[in-house]
Amino acid sequence: MADKSKHVLVVDDDVVILRLVRESLIALMNCEVETTPNPEYAFELILKKPFDLLIFDFSMPGIDGAVLYGLITKLYGIAPPHGRKLPPLILMSGNAAQKKAQELLREPGVRGLLAKPFSIERLCDKVSELLGA
Repeated sequence: MADKSKHVLVVDDDVVILRLVRESLIALMNCEVETTPNPEYAFELILKKPFDLLIFDFSMPGIDGAVLYGLITKLYGIAPPHGRKLPPLILMSGNAAQKKAQELLREPGVRGLLAKPFSIERLCDKVSELLGA
């Protein structure tokens, strides 16, 4: 990976998955990783900090990954934070065959779906592909 580490935001209501993804990306990909189980806080983070990649759980109580990404897409369409382009998104889902998850894959910024449970190798391969590592 390049000298400049990539910034990744991971949102999942399962704190075990958050910890696993964070530790894996830090140790194996040399990424700077922010995590939160709270989609509202994730939205605030995106307003404050630039990210190179977003990884959202598709199914969360309240605001799910699809709704959160829709809000972020609208925000970037109106007034991009930090003057940056919309970061690519990887969805995580325990129900990857779900119709709504498959439809979201057709959105321009959505670059992949990790079906839970997924291997650390698969996670790193997908992140590496999107970050050009």
